[in-house]
Amino acid sequence: MNWQEICDDPVLRDLPYKIELNEWGKIVMSPASNYHGILQAALIRAMARAREDGTIIAECSVKTGKGVKVADVAWASPVFRSEQGKATPYGKAPEVCIEIVSPSNSTKEMEEKRELYFASGAEEFWLCDEQGILSFYDGTGQIQTSRLFPSLSRIEPDYLT
Repeated sequence: MNWQEICDDPVLRDLPYKIELNEWGKIVMSPASNYHGILQAALIRAMARAREDGTIIAECSVKTGKGVKVADVAWASPVFRSEQGKATPYGKAPEVCIEIVSPSNSTKEMEEKRELYFASGAEEFWLCDEQGILSFYDGTGQIQTSRLFPSLSRIEPDYLT
């Protein structure tokens, strides 16, 4: 099964949980809590306030060397959007790919996703923990702040109300 077939399948269209494809084209399911969705929305609002250009994407599907991965939030420049258009999944990663860490995620899983997004062209990878604290990475490792969103370091509690 490929990603477009999954997106087009009416039985799979309204699943109440997140799915990805592994490197063998098999569906991997990750249930997401409502709090995960709250953090996702808070990230989107904070990014929109911090930067007016580009496009913020929720549930951004990216083709990687190990199947289709879905970033919880991503940011794509106008150049990226012009090159990739409405592709699903994107053939390369947007400039920023963000994962919200859930209790079910392992450190190894997040490290692998980080490497897959970088191998697919991402410039930055962010992790958001359950307290809204952000960790930033570029292709060389962890960095102090995002180069593309230098004013963001955490999602403030008032975003989470």
